[in-house]
Amino acid sequence: KKPAWSHSSLKDFEGCQRRYHEVKVLKKYPFQETEATRYGNQVHKAIEDYIRDKTPIPPEYTQFLPVVDAMLSKSGRVLAEYEMALTVDLQPTGWKSPDVWVRGIADILIVNDENLTAWVGDWKTGNNKYPDREQLKLMALMVFAHFPHIRKVNAALLFVMFVVIRDMAFFALKRKKADERM
Repeated sequence: KKPAWSHSSLKDFEGCQRRYHEVKVLKKYPFQETEATRYGNQVHKAIEDYIRDKTPIPPEYTQFLPVVDAMLSKSGRVLAEYEMALTVDLQPTGWKSPDVWVRGIADILIVNDENLTAWVGDWKTGNNKYPDREQLKLMALMVFAHFPHIRKVNAALLFVMFVVIRDMAFFALKRKKADERM
């Protein structure tokens, strides 16, 4: 069985195929959490809890509230850390299904069933110097597959660290264009 891929695993592979093989395939080296990954995970968890459970954001992360609340102001069903998986035929499947080919997690997904649009966002706690819009395209295509009635997906990398600018890399895709790509 071939392992499922994700945007991050593909980026790891593109960065260094040998390292990917040693770490992900042979599992010679366990994941070493860094200060940056620990911080990113803590921020993601705090935002997830705020969205999903209405848990107040811890004081050390309140500077991120304007970005999060801006997303939450959009109309529609709000889903936090929403897992999506597709088969090789680009059909929705379960996260752990044996036929899974690609996986992706939307940090925030807002589905507006009335106007047939969706917003998908990925919180970024790192540098915004080289935003990777390919992740947005993949997430938009996955939203179309999982929500076939949706006609337009707006996707954004939300750089929450940049409090003054509140930077975001944006991508919009309409269903007709997505169908051409699939």
